Amino acid sequence: MCSGKHKRQRKDGRREKKKVDMLFLLSLLMGNPGSRTARRTFEFGRTHVVRPKGKHQATIIWLHGLGDNGSSWSQLLESLPLPNIKWICPTAPTRSVAILGGFPCTAWFDVGELSEDVPDDWEGLDASAAHIANLLSAEPADVKVGIGGFSMGAATALYSATCFASGRYANGNPYPVNLKAVVGLSGWLPGASNIKKKIEGSHEAVRRAASLPILLCHGTSDEVVPHHYGEKSANSLNAAGFRHITFKSYDGLGHYTVPKEMDEVRNWLTARLVLDGSRA
Repeated sequence: MCSGKHKRQRKDGRREKKKVDMLFLLSLLMGNPGSRTARRTFEFGRTHVVRPKGKHQATIIWLHGLGDNGSSWSQLLESLPLPNIKWICPTAPTRSVAILGGFPCTAWFDVGELSEDVPDDWEGLDASAAHIANLLSAEPADVKVGIGGFSMGAATALYSATCFASGRYANGNPYPVNLKAVVGLSGWLPGASNIKKKIEGSHEAVRRAASLPILLCHGTSDEVVPHHYGEKSANSLNAAGFRHITFKSYDGLGHYTVPKEMDEVRNWLTARLVLDGSRA
């Protein structure tokens, strides 16, 4: 049998453990930032790299669309005559996606509907933008860096552009990369209605926004992300102080890319990044 002292110690221990468990539960219910981070971890998939065939002058992270992966885009980008660019094609985490009824697939963030208002998933956007920035931070200091993407990848690239301009992510952490170019194909700007307010409160943010060239391309027959979302994104960015916006429409183009559009991307990147040329 246990002595009275041992019984009290066991009782006190159980009481202390119960107290700790209750504090942990309360921290979850109250939305403690640390506990939320611990509960939501994002495991990114494989990253595919296309090495430059000539002198390494620029590195572009290219982001795939919903349900895709980095491999398919790395194969397409390798065929582009841009010998001075290193392409990095990461793969998004697999997660349940509200717009697909909770079906799990690769996605840079969760999305319930396309909207100019506050997106459903700032946390997911921040996690993806930070992952991309970390990849770019490892590049040599004399190499120009940029981000491009298709569909949801374009949305994430445009969100990264706003983080660069404002100097921080939505969670308040500083954005660490000096972007030189952003490309978005068949995409949209998450939280577009808040962008102007995010930029205009800071002279540095206004300066960075005005310095960043952005290319947006969109098909007029896009049935997944309608063309007007691309137009509205360009208008919202311009109204927020992004002075170097190029918007290209492609008659009859659906939610896919064509050689003419990729030629536009090649020529635009060559000019904006002042690359040595389009041939090795």
